[in-house]
Amino acid sequence: MLRNSETGYGLIAIVFHWLIGLLFLGQAALGFYMSDLPVDDPSAFATYQWHKSIGLTILTLAALRLCWRLAGMAPALPAAMPAWEKRAARAAHIFLYAGLLIVPLTGWALVSASPLNIPTFAYYLVVIPHLPVPASEAAETVWAFVHESLAKLVLLVALIHIGAALRHEFVLRDGLISRMVRPVRRS
Repeated sequence: MLRNSETGYGLIAIVFHWLIGLLFLGQAALGFYMSDLPVDDPSAFATYQWHKSIGLTILTLAALRLCWRLAGMAPALPAAMPAWEKRAARAAHIFLYAGLLIVPLTGWALVSASPLNIPTFAYYLVVIPHLPVPASEAAETVWAFVHESLAKLVLLVALIHIGAALRHEFVLRDGLISRMVRPVRRS
């Protein structure tokens, strides 16, 4: 029940899916909240540190999930699903995997490019070193634009993914969501 089978996901893939999904949606909400937060707000420093810590967690979990996915099989999509929809689902999954790696990396680059040189304290336990990118206001502006734009695009694709899954479960009734809720026994 830990590994995927031809018909469903195993426990490890399910835990990765829901944990990363919930963290990403929470992270997006925190990002929107932060964008309206005045820099001189007393909670700003802690809020940004939590955003960076969660981002690094998503990066780590997404890398582990990708390794797990590459090491095993993915269940087949429903046979009745049209070919165009299968292609769209595969493209969305590839985009989401890439986005869950690239968005945190662009956030890390943003922090690293800031001329303010504010350290990242991951969960207030360890200092994360900056990436070797040039630091300037111009570079920080570029990385901020890239990070925010990609995060919004990944959020949009994630919402489409959620909508498609709900359509499969409640309109088409093909049991697609149940594969990501309960692990299947391998035959």
